[in-house]
Amino acid sequence: MVEVTMQVNGKSVTKSVSGNTLMSQFLREDLELTGTHVGCDTSQCGACVVHVNGEAVKSCTMFAAEADGAEVSTIEGQANADGSLNVIQAAFQEHHGLQCGFCTPGMVMSAAALLKENPKPTEAEVRAYLSGNICRCTGYHNIVKAIMAASGQDVTQIAAE
Repeated sequence: MVEVTMQVNGKSVTKSVSGNTLMSQFLREDLELTGTHVGCDTSQCGACVVHVNGEAVKSCTMFAAEADGAEVSTIEGQANADGSLNVIQAAFQEHHGLQCGFCTPGMVMSAAALLKENPKPTEAEVRAYLSGNICRCTGYHNIVKAIMAASGQDVTQIAAE
């Protein structure tokens, strides 16, 4: 067992974990932050994306002990301070960027990382950035539209797939 301390969604957390505890497991089981989904355990689907020190990370490929001393942000930490949806979450809702919702937390977290890195991405850049995330329902069109809308861009010209 190893003791880890980190900031998770702005709150300090200290827990003892096994050295092989995955970050996704730590968040879901130890901290009961179940918005981080595990879809594949092989880093293929992106449902488990969280931010570690401001960088998007697939939490199923990282040990919790690797985040010792880090700042971690999960989907639960994305809402505005008053609890309302942030601009990305609201855009996903408004533009129907979700269907079953399983991939949505990872998509929102990936979108947040993209928009931090590139505040006005092109449609092609959004699609390329999301290549590490799998959605089995929507065909990505409305997800791309939502991210473009969250960036403040006109989405009327985005062609359906």
